[in-house]
Amino acid sequence: MELFRSFTISSSGMTANRFWLDTISNNIANLNNTGRPGDPSLQPYSRQIPLFSAALLQELDKNPGRSSPHGTGVRVARVMHDPRPPQLVHDPTHPHADPATGYVAYPNINIVNEMVNMLSATRAYEANVTALNAAKEMAMAALEIGR
Repeated sequence: MELFRSFTISSSGMTANRFWLDTISNNIANLNNTGRPGDPSLQPYSRQIPLFSAALLQELDKNPGRSSPHGTGVRVARVMHDPRPPQLVHDPTHPHADPATGYVAYPNINIVNEMVNMLSATRAYEANVTALNAAKEMAMAALEIGR
């Protein structure tokens, strides 16, 4: 039934957006996790970026031998690390500073970008909640017709 498919799509969107918010929170929490430049044993935190993909269901259509994909929501395909290099800050008094140069490696996280992503993820979550509630109200209205 198409109505229940809309429940699945909205709930998968809410799950994906919650995961995106968790990833953003993790990035913000590790904003000050430092490392030493050039030292592989002491690397700073690397920003994580979730990659999403459409979840598709192959269903046979009316013509034999052909199939058509139908969307069933979204899923997290993988989480990748931001490939940008860490930010180097000159602070020779820091315990993780490079003894030769005095630089400390900070994560490649921009707090403004993270806050914008957080607003986007929140708005997308709210949109999925609205869609789920609309589908629920339509189902309830359909049940009321039968009374």
